Amino acid sequence: MRIMGLDFGSKTVGVAISDALLLTAQGIETVQRKSPGKLRRTLARIEELAGQYQVGRIVLGFPKNMNNTEGERCERTLEFKEMLERRCGLPVVLWDERLTTVAADRALSESGVRKGDWKKYVDQIAAALILQGYLDARAFEKEREDKEA
Repeated sequence: MRIMGLDFGSKTVGVAISDALLLTAQGIETVQRKSPGKLRRTLARIEELAGQYQVGRIVLGFPKNMNNTEGERCERTLEFKEMLERRCGLPVVLWDERLTTVAADRALSESGVRKGDWKKYVDQIAAALILQGYLDARAFEKEREDKEA
């Protein structure tokens, strides 16, 4: 089983996949959305990728405001979460995504990618950062439980 990470936006959805050992996340694709209100093709592509990579869970970035409040983007993300669960039949975990796009921009800058090419990669990298945060927290929790046992 692998875990999929998603960075849901109004025009694109960044997609990342964990390795089989659930240690690392890699960006694999940016799904282009034709219209903010239409998600059928987007959901179909995510379902296809979930089957292809034998995904057992999806981690969806949850865009809280910096002051920890939930705005309109959170509402749209919660609606997308429900659609994903119905379409894919997989559990969807919300994960705080604050500053992941900033971190993705920084990673692209430091890697020497031309600024004009950033749009091609930023959503995938943000999805990988969301997923990696979840994987790291999961591993930390398991390690803590093992020490307590």
